[in-house]
Amino acid sequence: MRRKLICVLALFAMTASLFAGCKGKDDMIEITLNEVAHSVFYAPMYVAFEEGYFEDEGLKVNLVNGLGADKTMTAVISGECEIGFMGSEASIYVYNQGAEDYVINFAQLTQRAGNFLVSRDKNEEFTWANIKGKTVIGGRKGGMPQMVFEYILKKQGIDPSKDLNIVQNIDFGLTSQAFASGQGDYTIEFEPAATALELEGSGKVVASLGVESGKVPYTAFSAKKSYIEKNPDVIQKFTNAIQRGMDYVGSHTPEEIAKTIQPQFKETDEKTLVMLVTRYYEQDTWKDNLIFEETSLTLLQDILDDAGELQKRVPYEDIVTREYAEKALKK
Repeated sequence: MRRKLICVLALFAMTASLFAGCKGKDDMIEITLNEVAHSVFYAPMYVAFEEGYFEDEGLKVNLVNGLGADKTMTAVISGECEIGFMGSEASIYVYNQGAEDYVINFAQLTQRAGNFLVSRDKNEEFTWANIKGKTVIGGRKGGMPQMVFEYILKKQGIDPSKDLNIVQNIDFGLTSQAFASGQGDYTIEFEPAATALELEGSGKVVASLGVESGKVPYTAFSAKKSYIEKNPDVIQKFTNAIQRGMDYVGSHTPEEIAKTIQPQFKETDEKTLVMLVTRYYEQDTWKDNLIFEETSLTLLQDILDDAGELQKRVPYEDIVTREYAEKALKK
């Protein structure tokens, strides 16, 4: 009788455990994250997906590619997504437009530009002087890729409006295709597009904008002020998961990182993916924490001002919060 009772209790315990597991899945908080682009540039975020860090925090995160900061910001403002991942210049524009429910940056991921200058001349010995009189496929006016490019040109004594022709009417994500079809002498591309152009023989990477520009607050996670106020637990859980992704890339080799994020880039073979990760790894792309410092916002606004895109300076404490990144770092 005692033996039978033990068996019944064991069966009950197993059943309870199964139901507890199901309950946990039902309790997952589902949110949508809209990313500005899908690139190895954002490796720590993809590590968080592939290592299950979001699930560990009780989050089910649906990832959507916005194909540009303007589109990603529109998705955040309209409520199509809870969190946006894009250049922080977009949050400055929204704030300066007088929006009451503006967007707040709560975690900075990258500290360098993530794009590269690709030349059509595969034998070119590149110097910045070479770009004078040429046509470059650039980025959208007022977007970080374009503004950082102009910032570099000016540092090199080159006038972006007079010394070269910058094409800015090609949709984000289609620039590499335009270049491959014969348009432009140079193009500015993120990975994996830059290396793809090299591998197919359409051009050669001749400069890293991340190296040339120095450290800038290139991309950050943000959400509407109202959403953060109503859902601080979700923002904290999300930030905790991203910090774990940052810790991972800081303690693993490019080969290990590439293997982990491979499912996010199924069209890219392992050898090529290692090469892409190494490019970003060696230029110190990722921060070791997610805190968006005030000096970073000052530099960003300097770049916007220099590009003629800054209506007025935005207070740091209005569009940036350090709270969640600091807590994630201590966890």
